[in-house]
Amino acid sequence: MLEIRNLTRPGLAPVDLSLEDGECIAVSGPSGAGKSILMRAIADLDPNTGEVSLDGQSRDAVPAPVWRSDVIYVPAEAGWWSDRVAAHFQDPDLALPLAVRLGLPADAMGWEISRLSTGERQRLALVRAFQAAPKVLLLDEPTSGLDPEAIAKVESMLHERIGQGLGLVVVTHDAAQAARLATRRFAIDKGVLSPVDPLAQTP
Repeated sequence: MLEIRNLTRPGLAPVDLSLEDGECIAVSGPSGAGKSILMRAIADLDPNTGEVSLDGQSRDAVPAPVWRSDVIYVPAEAGWWSDRVAAHFQDPDLALPLAVRLGLPADAMGWEISRLSTGERQRLALVRAFQAAPKVLLLDEPTSGLDPEAIAKVESMLHERIGQGLGLVVVTHDAAQAARLATRRFAIDKGVLSPVDPLAQTP
């Protein structure tokens, strides 16, 4: 379980939130509302204050690289540091079946990063995160560049991982997607996170 108490930083009002193993929470809000700020704070990528713990262990007691491998943040535009796709995976042969499941071709690991579309980059970034086997995954608009068929494949894999105990926080502008994935939904505006009324959660 991920427990967050009084998490705050510039642009983010104090946040209290808990995420069970095998639960998905969806967060929505207008551009600039604080969605990415919240996700980066949970992942401890920017200076922040508050109490955050995972499975009862305080974030403060865990080395930062360990925390960021257990709680992985995948931004809408992930970083790439080498020319070739395969260089971004510890074991490209193990990553390839996941990539194919998400609709990428069997030779994708040999591609140059420069030839990837936005949607292909998003799916490969997701494969990269899955390979690290995190306990919590923080996804920022993971399907914004995808067509309906690819979105369905991504959501199917996310449902599978949630069923295996993954905790998921997904930022999405798509209310229908939030309804398909999440058991609880929140809205953020001007850095203030608020639960969405369950009666209003059907798109």
